[in-house]
Amino acid sequence: MDAADWDRKYSSRDLVYGAPPNQTLVEIATSLPRGRALDLASGEGRNALWLATRGWEVTAVDFSAVGLTKGFEIASRSPKSVRDRLTWVHADVTQIAPEPTYDLVLVLYLHLSHEQRRKAIHNALDALKPDGILMILGHHSDNISAGVGGPQNPELLYTAEELAIDVGDRAVVSRCDRRLRTTDSGTAIDALLLAGKSGLGSRNERG
Repeated sequence: MDAADWDRKYSSRDLVYGAPPNQTLVEIATSLPRGRALDLASGEGRNALWLATRGWEVTAVDFSAVGLTKGFEIASRSPKSVRDRLTWVHADVTQIAPEPTYDLVLVLYLHLSHEQRRKAIHNALDALKPDGILMILGHHSDNISAGVGGPQNPELLYTAEELAIDVGDRAVVSRCDRRLRTTDSGTAIDALLLAGKSGLGSRNERG
């Protein structure tokens, strides 16, 4: 799907993926000290908004102008202190050139060709501070045959081990998991990777 396809998908009044944040993100980020976060492929901004409400300074990036506009409008109902912590950027995450200023970088449910996925992951790594954390989460390759939802093109899916190969020696991988997720339609299968340039422990120890 290109930007125009996502604009059409997000054009509904309803939130495509709902308002609550991703539960795996909640599980991981709740114990982290607040800092600067970069949400790549942020969509309608549910995860960016959740982080901002918890005191994070968040930059949300997506190539869907409609998705970003919905996120901005939803965030406008929040207190000014939350709104001021959010920055919305209309851009293709495979083409950005971020500075290494982020404590947490999210790449959640971004499903691209392998070449494009590698570009996005390398950009995410470029954005990390030396002690920052990269979180990648998406539909596992097994989800087509054994799970529910998600893309039905196997070339857009991946395993956590394949994500670790994409990261290569640019970061230390601390978690590389195949996870089951309960949905209203059944059980979905996700791939989760956590990595950092100096390992995950450094920011946890600062908290």
